[in-house]
Amino acid sequence: MLNRREAIGAIMYPAAAAALGAYMPPSRMTAAAIAAAENLTAPPATPEDVARDEAFWFQVQQAFTVDRTYINFNNGGVSPSPAIVQEAMKRHLDFSNTCPPPIALWKLLEPFKESVRQRMARHWGVDTEEIAFTRNSSESLQICQLGFDLESGDEVLTTTQDYPRMLTTFNQRQRREGIVFKKFKIPIPAEDPSELLSLYERNITPKTRLILMSHIINITGQIMPVKSVVAMARAKNIPVIVDGAHALAHFGYKIPDLDCDYYGVSLHKWLFAPHGTGLLYVRRDKIKDLWPMMAAEEKLDSDIRKFEEIGTHPAANTLAIAEALTFHQGIGDANKEARLRYLRDTWANRLLKFSDKVTLHTSLKPQFSCGIATVQINGVDTQKLADHLYEKHGILVVAIKHDEFEGLRVTPSVYSTMEEIDRFCSAVENVIRNGIPAPA
Repeated sequence: MLNRREAIGAIMYPAAAAALGAYMPPSRMTAAAIAAAENLTAPPATPEDVARDEAFWFQVQQAFTVDRTYINFNNGGVSPSPAIVQEAMKRHLDFSNTCPPPIALWKLLEPFKESVRQRMARHWGVDTEEIAFTRNSSESLQICQLGFDLESGDEVLTTTQDYPRMLTTFNQRQRREGIVFKKFKIPIPAEDPSELLSLYERNITPKTRLILMSHIINITGQIMPVKSVVAMARAKNIPVIVDGAHALAHFGYKIPDLDCDYYGVSLHKWLFAPHGTGLLYVRRDKIKDLWPMMAAEEKLDSDIRKFEEIGTHPAANTLAIAEALTFHQGIGDANKEARLRYLRDTWANRLLKFSDKVTLHTSLKPQFSCGIATVQINGVDTQKLADHLYEKHGILVVAIKHDEFEGLRVTPSVYSTMEEIDRFCSAVENVIRNGIPAPA
C-alpha cells in the first residue's frame, strides 16, 4: 500500500522519464500510474495540513513541464497537462498515424473510450450512460442551449455575470428565433444563498422556459447555490442548464450532489486533461428529448453517445483523460481543494493588508469560492496592470472589465509555487505603493 507522497512519485517518475526521452513501455507506465492511484491509504494529515506540505507539492510540481520563466496564474482559462498526460496523448496520436488511421481510430482506439467513460462516471458518481465526451464546456453547454425547442416569445433566464460565449449563444437564438433572453444582476461577492435563490425566482415569469446558471462564476470565482435553484425551477417545470466549466476537479463534490439534469464542463482546466476535452452530463431520462448539436441517427435518440457524433476526430485527446484522472486521484479531491484555497488565501490576504487600496470581488468563505479570486487595485487601470505584470514580470493574469466591476482574475494551480505567489504579491504591492512605472 502506498501513501499519498509515494503515489504521486509513482505517477510522476514514469512521466518524467518519458519527458526526458527514457523508454518505458506504455503498458508499464499506465499500470504504475493506476496502481498508485488505486492503492492509496488515507494520509495521516488533514487536507489543510497537506495543503501546507511544500515537500508534497514539490513532487506534484515536478510532474509538469511548465516553463518557469513565466508565472501562469490563468489556469482558469486553460491549464497545462502533466507529463504523463502529454505522453499518453502523444502515444495514442503516434499510433493513430502508424497503424492505418481507419483501423486505429475506429476499430482499435475508439472502444477504449468506454473504459474512460466508466472511470469518469464512477469518480463523479453518475451512470456511465449519462456522460458524453466533448471538446470543451462551450460545446457541452451549446448542445443543451441549442437542444431545447423554443418558440418566439419564450423566455430564457440567466445572470449578467454568466460566461460570454453562453450569453452569445442565447443572443443568437434571440436574433434568429425571437426568443426573449433576460439577464439580472447578482451581488459581488454574494454571501447569502437565499438572496441568490430569491433573485432567480423573482425574475421568472409565466413565459420562462429555460434557465442557464453557473456553478462557479468565471469572472469572480463565486460558487452558486445550484441545488436550491434547480429544485425551485423543477417545481415550476423549468429546466436548468448548469455551467460547471470551472468546477469539476476544482473542489470536491459529486454531480448528483447538485441534483441537476444538464451539466457541462471543461476538462482542460482543473482536471489537467488534454487541451480540447470536455464533458457533458445529461440525466438519463432527459437524453431523448434533447437534440444533439450535430445530427445523429434516430436509433441513438436515447443514447448519450448521440452528443459525440461530430465526424472524424482524434481518439488521443479522450483516451489521455484516463491519465489525467489518475493524476487527480493521486493528489486527492480534498487535498487539491485545500491547496487551491491555501494559495488563493495566501496572496489575497497579503494584498488585503492594503485595505484602502484593494477591493476583493470574491468572498474568502469556503462555501462561496475556492481557487479563483478577482482583485481590484483601486485607482489603477486593470488592463494596464495586467499588461505591466506580463511585460515586466512574466506574470499572466486576466484583466476583467465587466460593466459592474473590474479587477485581476488570479488562478494559480497545483504546480504553482509559493515563490511565485510571493513574486506576484511583490509586483502588485510595488504598483500599490508607486503606481505603474512610466515607459522607459
